[in-house]
Amino acid sequence: MDKSQFNQSLIDFLNAAPTPFHAVQVMADKLLDAGFKELHEENQWNTEPGKYFVTRNQSSIIAFNLGSTELRKSGIRIVGAHTDSPCLKAKPRPNRNKLGYHQIGVEVYGGVLLNPWFDRDLSLAGRVTHKSTKGKLQNTLIDLKKPIAIIPSLAIHLDRDANNNRKVNPETDMAPVLLQSEEDYSLEELIAPHINDHEILATELSFYDTNPAAVIGERDQFLASARLDNLLSCFTGLTSLVEADNNHTNLLVCNDHEEVGSASFSGAEGTFLRDVLERITNPGEDRRRTFARSLLISTDNAHGIHPNYPDKHESNHGPILNKGPTVKFNANQRYATNSETAGYFKALCQSVDVPIQEFVNRADMACGSTIGPITAKEIGVKTLDVGVPTFAMHSIRELAGTEDAYNLMLALKALYCDGGPLGASN
Repeated sequence: MDKSQFNQSLIDFLNAAPTPFHAVQVMADKLLDAGFKELHEENQWNTEPGKYFVTRNQSSIIAFNLGSTELRKSGIRIVGAHTDSPCLKAKPRPNRNKLGYHQIGVEVYGGVLLNPWFDRDLSLAGRVTHKSTKGKLQNTLIDLKKPIAIIPSLAIHLDRDANNNRKVNPETDMAPVLLQSEEDYSLEELIAPHINDHEILATELSFYDTNPAAVIGERDQFLASARLDNLLSCFTGLTSLVEADNNHTNLLVCNDHEEVGSASFSGAEGTFLRDVLERITNPGEDRRRTFARSLLISTDNAHGIHPNYPDKHESNHGPILNKGPTVKFNANQRYATNSETAGYFKALCQSVDVPIQEFVNRADMACGSTIGPITAKEIGVKTLDVGVPTFAMHSIRELAGTEDAYNLMLALKALYCDGGPLGASN
């Protein structure tokens, strides 16, 4: 796959995945097309060398290729990402009626930049749990696709200080307007036709911008989309896994709930990855030796240096869009990179002519984190944090370079094809 094909496939993926549930569904379909066999956690596994995947909660996925080499000698090449993105989620009892306008009460999920959500054409997607006429519980994924709601801004005539000091209250200011009617109306009426009018028991629904992902810029240098953080990494990891050879044991894990701390049974702080690794590795001494020879690359977006706000970056560590993947460092272990894993990745990138950058937060600013430190703690493997430089992270529409995701894919593919050792020699 060349760069143009890769970017178009990435755009198609972003447009098809408005929620983690849809992202995992699309990834599962791509894995099946590539010859991977689906496993289920509740069943017994009899895994021989081959390609497999398993999902949890329909929102997290692990795919792996079991090579023929002894794991205690070769280790496992692991790439990690997350499927969730900051958004506005409909509350369990969301229906509101003010002045004849029917609205949906929302809860902020993750660290959302709220202002960009105003005046956007919004749709709704997610999972609905319902009961059939025979009393069977079912989950159905829905995507309304068309614009069904909007959050109108308050006119500047009514808030003359809007450009200087406007604060957004997530409870009172962010409820999308659905329709205008004096008659009763509920969200259930909107989604019922999509589940054959079965009894709705519970929902996990998120609003999203209907403006599709696109390559933009006078020279087509930028990719604009919602959910680049971190579906870009999910797609990059998936593509590299599918295109790698089958000689080694490789694994991709994409967890849900990273944006809210990862503390869930489908998040990185849960047991999903450890449970899978325990089922595909030999116990005891062999497993410890396997993990000691393994490497995790945690892929999550990095902050590109913004031309309008260069002072927000440490002067020697400001990643530039389209200048290569970025290794992320933090002395306080908010990122799990160390000299060994950074050196290994730089050498890996050199082997496939991929440029590399580095990011460190200003010392007077708080640093975010990723699944990297969490996973390193949970399973005890050497870990690197790396990501594609991005503008407007956690906005409803983020921006990345059209060169970087493709280059990251090449680097991750090289990892999956590397026979080892996965690190530096002592």
